[in-house]
Amino acid sequence: MSLTPDFRARVLGRQWLTGTFLNLGSSITVEIAGRAGFDWVLVDHEHGFAGEDTLVHQLQALSAATAVPIVRIRVNEASLFKRALDLGARGVMVPYVSTPEEAAAAARAVHYPPHGVRGVARFHRGSDYGVSFDAYYRAAHDAIVLMTQIETREGVENAEAIASVDGVDVLFVGPTDLTYNLGIPDQFDHPDFLEAARRVAQAAQRAGKAAGVLVHQPPLVERMRDLGFTVVALGSDGGAVAAGLRQFAAALKAYGR
Repeated sequence: MSLTPDFRARVLGRQWLTGTFLNLGSSITVEIAGRAGFDWVLVDHEHGFAGEDTLVHQLQALSAATAVPIVRIRVNEASLFKRALDLGARGVMVPYVSTPEEAAAAARAVHYPPHGVRGVARFHRGSDYGVSFDAYYRAAHDAIVLMTQIETREGVENAEAIASVDGVDVLFVGPTDLTYNLGIPDQFDHPDFLEAARRVAQAAQRAGKAAGVLVHQPPLVERMRDLGFTVVALGSDGGAVAAGLRQFAAALKAYGR
């Protein structure tokens, strides 16, 4: 599998890039999503049901897909970045980044020396099991995408400093956590949330980075786009399955009345 800087260039060029979250832990739904027309998909290992034993199968399912595979790790630890990237992820999302120091640690974990501290092994899936490691190593610094999640009041306050960290590509708002931390749970149209989102998006733009966000309802997509977000995910495989099954059940029950 070739590692090229095309997707990261599109991210930093603030092109409109659409995605979705995959939290069921299923390689089947990952494969379906990867072929559905998204620019990128997020394999969720923070809140999702997948474990490390399933990650390689999920990434294999995306091999023939057009969507770029991003993995959200559960915590900002260097070993988790290394594992996801060695298995073939093309980017990493790290949750709860609230300070520039935390962002810098994530940036170091993503990159090989001399740019970072990612451990070097020639034989791994990301480099075609070693066949293309030299090319992979040369391309990795410019091709791998780092998304840092802004989910706290502190993170919003530090958005400018986080965006200025070399290696951070996307400031990605986690809307549920952020609204809870702002004291306005799930109020995505609340002025305080929208103002926080605006601050994050503007901080990213001023630093030449991109702003990203997950939205749960289609009407919010336009609002986030208007605020300057360009890396935008809508919904999840779990949400789609649950909503679809409830719809089927309701349609069937309607005939029994």
